[in-house]
Amino acid sequence: MIVVLIILIGIAVYLVSVYNSLVRVRNEVDNSWRQIDVQLKRRHDLIPNLVEAVKGYMQFERDTLTQVVEARGRAIAAPDQASRVAAENQLTAGLGRLLAVMENYPQLKSDQNVMQLQEQLTTTENQIAFSRQAYNDAVLGLNNRIQTFPSNMIANNFGFKPAEYFKAAAEDQALPKVDLSLGAPRA
Repeated sequence: MIVVLIILIGIAVYLVSVYNSLVRVRNEVDNSWRQIDVQLKRRHDLIPNLVEAVKGYMQFERDTLTQVVEARGRAIAAPDQASRVAAENQLTAGLGRLLAVMENYPQLKSDQNVMQLQEQLTTTENQIAFSRQAYNDAVLGLNNRIQTFPSNMIANNFGFKPAEYFKAAAEDQALPKVDLSLGAPRA
């Protein structure tokens, strides 16, 4: 009788331990997403300042500025995580175009305010990339725990669901075109 009781207590301790570890891993995923949120908020706060600083210089680039502002609005208003990821990917693409277009304006390169905002935005983009990587690592840990035996039995019984990875935008997955031709030789 005592042996059976010890076995039952051992099983109960094991089940509680596995359940608690699943909760910890799920919370790590949630925390990682919140870290991305912090960086995205910082980016959202920087964008209006950058757009305001460059719009006087960029008279002919209104479409690019408008696309960035609209993408920011969609990202802020996204109702769920999947919509937010899609909107943030559009915003990232729009910012890339804006920064590329800014290179065509030498006077922007000499404006200290613009340079400071561009540096802050670049730093924020790097932090977002790092946060996304940490999030995907946490998702991997959760999904592995949910899908491997024996913790999958506990996960299924208590409603643990696999998390979605933060995926790059489709345009980021395309292979870049590189032209290595040297052109005509000089005479």
